[in-house]
Amino acid sequence: MNNQAPTPVEPATAPPLSIGINLDGVLVHDGLMTPLARTRMAWVKHSGAFDYIEKNIDPTEDFAPYFRWVEQYGVPIKVFGGIFCAGQDEHRMRWGLRTAGQLGAKFFNMQLYARHADGHTLTDREVADFFLSALEHGAHSGCQPTLEVHVDMWSERFDRIEAVANLLAQSHVDLALTLDHSHLIFKIDNPAELALSGVQAGSDGGRHRLAPHNPQAFYTQWLQAGWVAHAHTRSVATGVPGNPRGKRTRDVQGRAIQYPFMAPPAGSFHSDWKAERLLDWKTAVRELLVHMRLQSSHRLRAPQHISCEFIPFADYGGGARYSIWDNNLACAAWLREEWAALA
Repeated sequence: MNNQAPTPVEPATAPPLSIGINLDGVLVHDGLMTPLARTRMAWVKHSGAFDYIEKNIDPTEDFAPYFRWVEQYGVPIKVFGGIFCAGQDEHRMRWGLRTAGQLGAKFFNMQLYARHADGHTLTDREVADFFLSALEHGAHSGCQPTLEVHVDMWSERFDRIEAVANLLAQSHVDLALTLDHSHLIFKIDNPAELALSGVQAGSDGGRHRLAPHNPQAFYTQWLQAGWVAHAHTRSVATGVPGNPRGKRTRDVQGRAIQYPFMAPPAGSFHSDWKAERLLDWKTAVRELLVHMRLQSSHRLRAPQHISCEFIPFADYGGGARYSIWDNNLACAAWLREEWAALA
């Protein structure tokens, strides 16, 4: 019999979590002058809150100075990306992947419109082929393309994602997604939004497919399949009908895909703010962090970093007068606290 005392086991410590910010969210609000891109990069640098920048392609923007600013401020652009229309934007997609590789970006996040340039609705095969083309060009530049789950895109019909993944598997390719829980959870208890995604409202307001703590939730299944390669964080509440202060068009208000992470100053938000309304979103993000923390032992592919993405624009913080920048800072701090607690 061995009477020797067992060797104490050191408690596990969490590796650092890499947290970024979408450069569109480096501003106070859209009622003030938007800072210049160089100024925004200086804000990120001096805040010390973020490890990298996520940058979207603006077709009208001269991108050449960014190479100099990345070196000057020492904050890498780790994620590059944009919005694309099949049959029209393939050249811009290839340019973006090439530029991303030159910058050292590891991921190229793609929002792909639901319709082709000629007006027809993209088939699952066409989505898969767009991704395969991006993957081929990304292999040359050293940058992984991902498809973002996003409103107004092919992926707003959440059930299509598995179908596209199955088509890619026939080519021995894994689907790579960008997961932003906000684009799913804000639809809970909103029948019109649920209908756009083909989700039955039922008696639970769609929670059976969209809420955390549910093995049938779409994003839970995507994580378990290993399809989620990148992630965004932007808090939302359920059952908010829209953003009355943001207009998509003169007659159409914005959608409710941003609910302040922190209590907004009086009058700066379109409705009364309640911290408990963040619970579903926070729980879902915690589940993501747990998955990321455990992925090495389970050998599942999982995101290696998260971009905070509180932004202006009609569907998000457009027309509001709380500080978008402060919400990004607070969310980053919360993510680090949650990550450390998992140790």
